[in-house]
Amino acid sequence: MKDKLYIIKIGGNLIDDEQLLDGFLEQFSEINEKKILVHGGGKLATTLADKLGVEQKMINGRRITNKDTLDIVAMVYAGSINKNIVAKLQQKKCRAIGFSGADANLIKARKREHAEIDFGFVGDIEKKSVNRKLISKLIKLKLVPVFSAITHDKKGNLFNTNADTIASVIAQALSAKYDVELLYCFDKKGVLEDVGNPESVIKNISEEKFSTLKNEGKLHKGILPKLENALGAIKNNVNKVFLIKETELKNHIENHHAGTEICL
Repeated sequence: MKDKLYIIKIGGNLIDDEQLLDGFLEQFSEINEKKILVHGGGKLATTLADKLGVEQKMINGRRITNKDTLDIVAMVYAGSINKNIVAKLQQKKCRAIGFSGADANLIKARKREHAEIDFGFVGDIEKKSVNRKLISKLIKLKLVPVFSAITHDKKGNLFNTNADTIASVIAQALSAKYDVELLYCFDKKGVLEDVGNPESVIKNISEEKFSTLKNEGKLHKGILPKLENALGAIKNNVNKVFLIKETELKNHIENHHAGTEICL
């Protein structure tokens, strides 16, 4: 029987709210099973870029990362945000250890190739990108890895990589060894049928349901990468995948009825 492993991804809205983040990390620290935390960026990178006069460009919700922007996101994601989260978890007696993908060659990426758009220093990853043996050793040492959204190519280059993708790919890579449950935590109770109605949570989404919702224009652009990565995980042997509200983490762990479940 495989050991249970929770892989939990949090994003900018939570990171930007110190009180909410502290409450979430309290819940996270109380999870008794093996666990990994993956975090995105938040507003700090954009705020710092504005102060430094570095223009930010986004296409379909994805950041174009030139060299100046890469320097900023590496400092903010792998530096300030990652270490602050690790420090807060240590305060809560959680043996957290912070990483970028470059540390110990944990996540190797390749530069994104696109026929029409140069995304700059943006890296794409897949299951084989993850050093699952070393991550498993860290978990065996009762450490709690905390991953930022920075990867590398083993040629000396850092890359900005989508945190939703990192969570999905780590989950896929570790599913051979663990009973993995992947949780995307965000500011809604789940995926909503009606964006204007916070109670219109869709309990289950399959690939077919996803295509229908997308074609009907019911999915806003921010939820699309999460759902695409969630579906990628469930199709690649991750045992369970949910999208839940950040404040519902403890309730979900204990009762398994919060949010939207992704299914085949």
